[in-house]
Order: sequence, then structure tokens, then C-alpha cells
Amino acid sequence: MTSPLRKTVLYIVLGVGALIMVFPFVWTVVTSITPGATLTTTPKLIPDDPSLSPYFELFDRVPFAQVILNSLLIAGVSTLLQLVTSAMAAYVFARMPFPGRGPIFVLYLATMMIPFQVLIVPLFAEMKTLGLINTYWGAILPTIASAFGVFLLRQAMSTVPYDLDQAATLDGAGHFRIFFQIMLPLIRPALATLTVFAFLNTWNSFLWPLIILRDPLMQTLPVALSSLQGQFSTQWDVLMAGSVISIIPMFALYVFAQKYIVQGVAGTGLK
Repeated sequence: MTSPLRKTVLYIVLGVGALIMVFPFVWTVVTSITPGATLTTTPKLIPDDPSLSPYFELFDRVPFAQVILNSLLIAGVSTLLQLVTSAMAAYVFARMPFPGRGPIFVLYLATMMIPFQVLIVPLFAEMKTLGLINTYWGAILPTIASAFGVFLLRQAMSTVPYDLDQAATLDGAGHFRIFFQIMLPLIRPALATLTVFAFLNTWNSFLWPLIILRDPLMQTLPVALSSLQGQFSTQWDVLMAGSVISIIPMFALYVFAQKYIVQGVAGTGLK
């Protein structure tokens, strides 16, 4: 196969794949502006009578503005604390030799294989003992430590030459100064990547907020969206309107950090 023909076939395959991936989102948006839309009919990409009434009905049925603020608060604070804990732990594993560092790191990574459902009961008992049931901190605290975040940032820090540490040490810098003034600026792509992954994970979390938050005014977006689906009937236009609103912050965050994500993922495996 000649090179121009190969490129043409490649572009066609990529184009078809892109259309397949984008279609569910387009269909969600179209359904959200089609009052009375159902899943039993063939979706139309151009609605007959588009309207924003499903969005207005969404805010009438659910305190959606408060729900959005709840999700932003929980996801934002969780992401910030996860960046702090992951960066500090990664620096210790990457730059501070101590006995058993390798086995401890492997053991910590092994916790990624434990399903979250297994931890729900002990976590709930712990939050109850601390008096954090039905509080924002009860929803946030179990998410502030991430084995994946530590692994990602440790790999990024391992790519930084040790000569920089030695030069800074000769100038009288300690670990805190090296960490804040040298290490963090050099691993910004990895930090941006972890920010997106951590935010998306917390933003989309359903099970833990459902269990820990009892007050309807403290619900997060996934929990609020599930309440829109009835046992016998569902207003799909209203549900899709909520889905579109829940996608917007994630899409904006990804577009903003896309360049850093590519750099961070590409550089994570290099050493």
C-alpha cells in the first residue's frame, strides 16, 4: 500500500472512530433540548422543536445550583489535598532513600487493586466515629490519598536530574526548598495530569457520596441525576439536561489542561 493511500485509509478510520465517540455526546445534547424525548424512538440530530424548557424544569425539580456547588466544593478540595499528599509522598519515595523504600512503595501501589466497595463499611464506621456523617469533610477525607497520584508524580520526579538537588544542597537549600522551588515547577505537566484525573474521579463519584451525605441539599451531581430516573418512567429530556451540565466542567478542565496531560503521560514512563 502506497504512503498516500495508507494516510487516506488512516484518516478515514480515525474520522469514523471520532464520529462514533462524539455521537453519544451530540445525542445527549440534542435530547436535552427536545421536550418529551424518549429512548424508544430513533434519535434525531436536528430536533423538530428545540427548547430549553428541560433545563428550566431541571432547576425546578432539583436544587441544581446547590448541587453543582456541592460537587465543585467536594471535587475541588479533594483534588487540592490529593495534589499535596501525593506530591509530598512522591518526593519522599523519589528523593529520600530510607530502609525498605522499595517494598513500601510496592505495597502502597498494591492498594490500587483493592475495590472501593470493600472499604465502604470500615470507612463508614470511621466517619461515624469521627462524627463526620452527612458532612462535606466526610465525603472528602477518604479521597485525599491516591496511590495512582503518588506513582504518577514519583515517576515524574525520577526524571529530574539529581545534579539539581546536589547543586541546591551546596547552596544551602534543604528538602523543603528543593521540593517547592525546584521539583514542583519541573513536574507541572504531571501535576496537571493528576489534577484532571483526581477531579474527574471525585466529580463522577456516586457510591460514597450516596452513602455519606443524607441531606438532599448536600447531594452531588451523580446522586442528584440518579434521583431524576423514576422506577416506571423517566423524563429523559430533563435527565439529559442534567448530564450536559455535569459534563461542562469536566470538558472545560480537560481543554484547559490538555497540553500538560499529553506531556505528563508521555513523560511518566521515562527515566
